[in-house]
Amino acid sequence: MQTTGSMLVTEKMVELTGVKLQTQAFGDPAGAPILLIMGVMSSMLWWPERFCEELAARGRYVIRYDQRDTGLSTHYAPGEPGYSFDDLSEDAIAVLDGYGIEAAHLVGMSMGGFVAQEAALRHPRRVLTLTLISTSPIGIDGLPSSTGAYKEHSAAAEHIDWSDLEAIADFMRRDSAMLAGTRHPHDAEAASALIARDMGRATSFVSATNHFMLLSGDKAATVHASSIKAPVLAIHGTADPLFPIEHGEAFTRVVPKADLHRIAGGGHEIHDRDIDEMVRIIADHTRPSPNR
Repeated sequence: MQTTGSMLVTEKMVELTGVKLQTQAFGDPAGAPILLIMGVMSSMLWWPERFCEELAARGRYVIRYDQRDTGLSTHYAPGEPGYSFDDLSEDAIAVLDGYGIEAAHLVGMSMGGFVAQEAALRHPRRVLTLTLISTSPIGIDGLPSSTGAYKEHSAAAEHIDWSDLEAIADFMRRDSAMLAGTRHPHDAEAASALIARDMGRATSFVSATNHFMLLSGDKAATVHASSIKAPVLAIHGTADPLFPIEHGEAFTRVVPKADLHRIAGGGHEIHDRDIDEMVRIIADHTRPSPNR
């Protein structure tokens, strides 16, 4: 247990069969629970502490966690993930079980948005609302691909020695810059510090590359965003180079109860200068409603 200012912060290792998931919770357990699910190769550290603290200050009980192959959670040999993408969605529910939470608001970023959608489809009674940041609706074809510049950058990953941590760190620093939006200057120093912290904390950082194997695998044809019952808030930067804004807009067409909040000039990131805006609209979205 620790405190950040007057904020109570606790840590817990949630265990399920053969798997351990490191978690951290902010705020009062009596508050409305929010589970944060981060994207590919990213531990829970990529949810900024200020983001978590400000949500908790608005009466939410905020939980973030390391997905498999990140941070302090269970790792697998590189190239040999002992789990499927479906298991990641079940892990989210397992974290709720570990905290004795019957139902929660899920907030997913990028790949974490896919995990959150699948969790909501598999366990609709466990999900109060979805907030989907910089992601795309599951099962929807015909949406724009990444920008040409980002595709060119991404292709360079094929030539990286993924056993060389410094080479990985260098690529991630460049990736962070490529994913930045146009609304605010990219903070290269802060990004570099976060990458170093994440790599230094991980049990086996190279294992996080297993996430790419999951993303390239086949998804069940029955999984489709149009079947999501929970209210959805899509938050999307208009300058997102990985998932162009049309991906965020698509939620309002295919999900029965969906709204879109555009971050003007925002990229594929949670920029420090956008946190106040994002926290405000997430707090509004997760406010108790008599219709839910």
